[in-house]
Amino acid sequence: MTTWMRCHWDEGDTWFYFEVDSDGWVIRQVELEGPELIPVAAASVAEGQRARDAGRLDEYDGRFGITAESPVSEWEGHDPEQLTFEEFEEVWGSARRRIASRPG
Repeated sequence: MTTWMRCHWDEGDTWFYFEVDSDGWVIRQVELEGPELIPVAAASVAEGQRARDAGRLDEYDGRFGITAESPVSEWEGHDPEQLTFEEFEEVWGSARRRIASRPG
C-alpha cells in the first residue's frame, strides 16, 4: 500500500514530503527549504530511471534532485506526519511547476 508523509529537518529548516511504496521505498520526494518553503527537489524514481536509460540522469538530478536511497524502515530520528494522497499531490504539483519554470 502506498503511503504519504512529511517530516521536518530542523538543522536545514527543510520539509521533506515522501510518497512511499508498500516495501518502504520512496517513490517520489519533495524538499522545501526555509520559511518561504522554496522547492529544491521534486524527484521521482520512475523519471530518474527513464533519464538514466536516456543518458540524461545528471541533467535530471541537477534540476529535480534525487530520492532517498534507503527504505523508510532504516531511517533514524525522523518523526513522520501522515498525509493524504491529495495533500501530497498539492505539494508535488506546486513544487514541480516552480522547479520546471526556472531557467535550465
